[in-house]
This record gives sequence, C-alpha cells and structure tokens, in this order.
Amino acid sequence: MRRTAGILQESIIYRHGGERMKYRIHDGVSISEVGVGCYALGGAYGEKDFGEFRRMIVRAHELGVNYFDAADAYGDAEVVLGKAVMPFRKDVLIATKVGIAGGKGPDLSASYVKAACERSLKRLQTDYIDNYQVHFDDPDVPAEETVGALKELVSEGKIRRYGIGHLPVERVEEYLGRGQAFSVLMELSAVSRTSRTGLLPLCRRFGAAAIAFSVTGRGILTGKIDEKTHFEEGDIRNIDPLFQRENLASGLRVATKLAVIAKRYGKTPAQAAVAWALSQPGIVCALTGPSTVAHLEENLGGSGWSFHIEDSHAFETFLNLEEERLRRERNVSIDSILNRPLPKETGQAFKDLVYAAETATLVGRLQETAAEEFFIALMMIRDALDEAAIPDLEKMRDSLRGLVGPAT
Repeated sequence: MRRTAGILQESIIYRHGGERMKYRIHDGVSISEVGVGCYALGGAYGEKDFGEFRRMIVRAHELGVNYFDAADAYGDAEVVLGKAVMPFRKDVLIATKVGIAGGKGPDLSASYVKAACERSLKRLQTDYIDNYQVHFDDPDVPAEETVGALKELVSEGKIRRYGIGHLPVERVEEYLGRGQAFSVLMELSAVSRTSRTGLLPLCRRFGAAAIAFSVTGRGILTGKIDEKTHFEEGDIRNIDPLFQRENLASGLRVATKLAVIAKRYGKTPAQAAVAWALSQPGIVCALTGPSTVAHLEENLGGSGWSFHIEDSHAFETFLNLEEERLRRERNVSIDSILNRPLPKETGQAFKDLVYAAETATLVGRLQETAAEEFFIALMMIRDALDEAAIPDLEKMRDSLRGLVGPAT
C-alpha cells in the first residue's frame, strides 16, 4: 500500500532564548527537527543520573522539542520519561518500541505485542502512545500478524500510529507494504551512511517518515573522541564496530572534516553532524541522546540551519572517497578475522566476531537476516567469556565464515 505524504517546515521561537526550533510536518503531525532518545537510560553508555535526565527532558520541552523516543528494552526509560513529561503530556509525542521478550529474543506475535503495549502504557503513565514501533525483527512471525495487532491497538485508541525499527531492509519493505506505517527508524550519520541507499528510498516510495538516530555517530563526530579514548565498563562502545579498527580511523577523519566545516558557521562539530543528518532527503526528525541539559542545548543548535551548497558538495565528494577507501580496508579485516586464529583473550575474540559480522553486513557480504541470527547466538555466550568459551567462539567464527560471501 502506497501513500503520498508531504513534509513541510515551520519554525517558532524557543520559549527561552532567541534560537529557533524548526518542525517538520508528516501526515499532519508536527515533529521537532531534533528529538530526544532515551537509549542511554538502558545503561548502553554507562550509568546515568536519572534526576539530571528528567531535568533534561523538561528543558527539552521548554526549548521546543516535542518528540521523545524510548523502548520497553531500555531499562527504566519508559518510567523516567513518563514521569518527566506528565505535566505537559498533551504537548509532546511519545514513541516507544516492542519486540524484545524479556531478554529471551524477539517476539512480535499478536498476543505479545498487545500485552507489551499494556505494560508500556502503565510504565509511561499515559492512556496512549503516539508512535508504537517494532523494535527488532521476529522472523518466525508473519508481518501480517504483527501489523494486524498494531492496527487493532490503533482502533482501540491505545496507540495513535505505528512505525518500523531495526529490521532488515527486505522486512521493512514487507511491513511497509502491509499497512500504513507512520515511520521508519534508521541509524544515519556522516559515519553510518548505508540507510541513504537502503531505507530512505523505501520511505519515499511508501510515504513513511524517516527518523534518524545516532546522528553524531554515538559521539565520534563530536570532536571529543580519539584513538586513546577509554569508555567506562558497560559502555556499548567498547564492542561497537564503529569504534574498532579502520572504522574508527575513518570516523575520526570524517569528524575532522566536519569540524572544519562547523567552524565556518560558528557551530560545534556535534551541531554540524545533526544539521547534516537533517539535510538528507526524507528525514523528519534527528534523534539525539543527551543525558544532561548542557548536552541537550548543544544538540539543539543543529536545527534551523544548513550547509551552503558548496560545502555540501565538497563534503559529499569527501565522503564518497572515504567510502571507497573504507570498503577496501573493511574487506581485508573481515577476511583476516575469519581466516586467522582468534585472539587468545576471549573478550577481544568476541569483539572481533561482532566486528566481522556487522562489517560483512555493511559491505554486502552477509545477509541482514543471517546476521541477526548470528548476533543472537553470539550474545548468548557473552556473559561467559572465560577460557572455556574459546571452543564456542571458534565454532561461531567457523559458522560466520560459512555465511559470509566473497569480497566484490
């Protein structure tokens, strides 16, 4: 099912300060160009101060932000968000997600989706969810069943609309073809650009809003990270492939280039990263993940301006050259990991396998559905990475080697 949805823009003055927040209108819904994501509350980047996080959400509302994104899998995110926005609930849009069955793997069965929605409503202390999104794919459940459950929730008034999250491109297309999904959530930044050729065209084809996340590359584009940066224990960036090997080197080159452009406009690198994401055709909202008021206020400076055409063209040329270089280097790393003995240190061996699987997906050597199944199996041994795990890791490497195709 296709539909045409125009995206307009309007701006209002911040309630505090002289800056302007712009809004983009999709299907009659006005969404702030910059939204706030609550992923950090799940502990992905280490422990956070919940009190400061609530103050940040209140400040975001004061400054014109009206789109807040959480998930039932983000620890206490729904509880914290629901309590913080209660005084101005009708002024904002709450998005949350469904699909992770209590750490047991994905579940998008109709019964689970409906029950999970009830639980999210209670945690959020609200009568309705503005955008209820499929979080991860469940290959065992037909898209028709999940979409049917979402449509029932809409008809019951428990959700206003629904969206698609972290699904393989072919499954996103299937979901979009089964109903009228409001949005598609996608990772998109100057250091993570694959959505531009995969998901953004689908959004334009089916009239879905594109909502970008990790627009500063999980911090790599802020100018505050280098090769020596140490992340605290529990921070997902310790195993994130974006912060490993040639990906990190490339990311830092992009960050340096972006910082030069930002300086010309009197902006910070983070603000330039947000502005770049917002400049991509079809993007309705750029989700950022601030955990403090200061971090929030900096991110909001990415709204309301854009690169001059000369800077846009020069940066795009730079990114194209970087993409070619990175593709060659990634293929070398994938083959090295898969065809050489794994490191004896199991933590490093685990990181190498994560890197090889995700990178092989990015360069088109591993199908997304196969990658998801591999990651699920790999994560099952993550909590027991001692010497006894070496045979299991070697089996995982051998399995991955059989799934990954040749470099092209």
